[in-house]
Amino acid sequence: MTAAPVLRTDRLLLRGWTDADRAPYAAMNADPEVMRYFPSTLSPERSDAHVDHIARHFAEHGFGLWAVEVPGEVPFIGFVGLDVPTFDAHFTPTVEIGWRLAQAYWRRGYATEAARAVLDDAFGRAGLAEVVSMTAVPNEPSQRVMQRLGMHRDPADDFEHPNVAPGHWLRHHVLYRITAEEWQRYRSGT
Repeated sequence: MTAAPVLRTDRLLLRGWTDADRAPYAAMNADPEVMRYFPSTLSPERSDAHVDHIARHFAEHGFGLWAVEVPGEVPFIGFVGLDVPTFDAHFTPTVEIGWRLAQAYWRRGYATEAARAVLDDAFGRAGLAEVVSMTAVPNEPSQRVMQRLGMHRDPADDFEHPNVAPGHWLRHHVLYRITAEEWQRYRSGT
């Protein structure tokens, strides 16, 4: 379905999506705990529409949200990858790294491990100069992943997400950044 380069880590395979991923993805998007830091869960129709968006994104940009599997164990645990936000903000246009994993696969380091491979690809093959990540202020688990990736936050970059209703408890977002040069220094330990 999705033409995507394959990325491998010690434990994970990041690949293009297949039709077989749609049902577990819809189940994941219907889980209130997985979607805790989003305004709502997704219906199966909205979940399918997101998979279609992912396919178009890969075709247009050459990168996107990879389906993640644990080879020999689980064929689909969620996604990790890159997306181009479609809303206007002080930091757009930009490329965002993000992740969403089924609850059973949390706290195993999978998001960080997969995101490292994605950043290697972003700053290598894709030739990006900077990648950002954003989340609602209360989403501390995702912020910890951003920090483990060497990303940094300037509170002056925090913003009110235009796709979240005014007054909603998830509207205020933090923004983390990392440049290609910072990533290379981080990866080399200097």
